[in-house]
Amino acid sequence: MLDLDAIDVEEIATALADQTDYEHRWLIDPQTGEVAFWTSDTGIDGENPVELDDLDLVLIDPLPSYVWYQDMVDFTHGISDRAAGERLSRSLQGKGAFRRFKNELYQGHPDLIAAWHALRGARARARAVQWLAEEGLIEQDAAQRFTRDHPDPSIP
Repeated sequence: MLDLDAIDVEEIATALADQTDYEHRWLIDPQTGEVAFWTSDTGIDGENPVELDDLDLVLIDPLPSYVWYQDMVDFTHGISDRAAGERLSRSLQGKGAFRRFKNELYQGHPDLIAAWHALRGARARARAVQWLAEEGLIEQDAAQRFTRDHPDPSIP
């Protein structure tokens, strides 16, 4: 088992959120907790291609986009400014919701950007720790302590 304090939880969170493509992948060394970035062209060292199956590392598959979408929904419903919440909520309808939400937030409600980043970051870190526990890389007790000690921030 790895020590949670020795793992870069932010990096795991980034890997879990990475929806770009399968030409690159994130992996973690189950012995050290070190995160590696693999590409089909340059492997993990940036120079030598290697097959994923040839590595003794755990693949970090991204979480489905609906998980991250729910954060936007929860944020819009939690905002005390009903008008802002309604505009942000409308931006979530249909394809392109992530882009429209970001545009509406940054252009129409810059005062809410810090609160959005705080919520999204807190949830991403909590998901990263939960993923580590589910993969058997950290103790379940450590994951529960982290969740208890790092609740969602309040939404203005």
